[in-house]
Amino acid sequence: MTVKRLAVFDCDGTLVDSGAPIHAALKTCLERNGIQVPPAKVSRRVIGLNLTEAMAALLPDEPSERHLQLADDYRRAFKDLRAAGEVEEPLFEGVLDLLDALEGDGWLLAVATGKSDRGLAHCLERHGIHARFVSLQTADRHPSKPHPSMVDEAIAVAGASPQSTIVIGDTSFDMAMAANAGATGIGAGWGYHEPQELIEAGALAVAEAPLEILDLIRSHVHG
Repeated sequence: MTVKRLAVFDCDGTLVDSGAPIHAALKTCLERNGIQVPPAKVSRRVIGLNLTEAMAALLPDEPSERHLQLADDYRRAFKDLRAAGEVEEPLFEGVLDLLDALEGDGWLLAVATGKSDRGLAHCLERHGIHARFVSLQTADRHPSKPHPSMVDEAIAVAGASPQSTIVIGDTSFDMAMAANAGATGIGAGWGYHEPQELIEAGALAVAEAPLEILDLIRSHVHG
């Protein structure tokens, strides 16, 4: 029986560069609530967490009820930006080549993201890659990273195993999620966390560009 190999991708900071619209929505949300807006380099550090967890990380002195309310306000702000045509989430250079190469090598593809179902679908459809993924796991149906739930479900849907699964992501949350699921984490060094953070969180290695992921997989994971 052929072992099914699964590559699970994070979205924000790994497939697409969404830091600018995320910070813009956060700025609108916090300003409406009279809260000082952190620099973009700070806000990008919580990308990948679900919204409530992200608000808690940014504003630890606020009560949990406030975090929930701010998460709702952020959703509205981001929705307004999208409706105004102000959300640009370009694919990182080399991502399409990586997806092509992985599929050519027989890998199944999946996504595990802090985005909502709607936000992920909109992003992937805009780039014409929605149908390439056999499993799409989002914050709408799972605990926040680094809980392994999203990877566990993607593995179940794909009929793979933790040992035949890699997780590709740009944050320490992604690498810890991979470790918690028993999968292999490979860091996307072009995203929002520093390479050393990814290694410390459990990454096997960190690639500087998407196609380097392929070399790492071929030489270190399933040679």
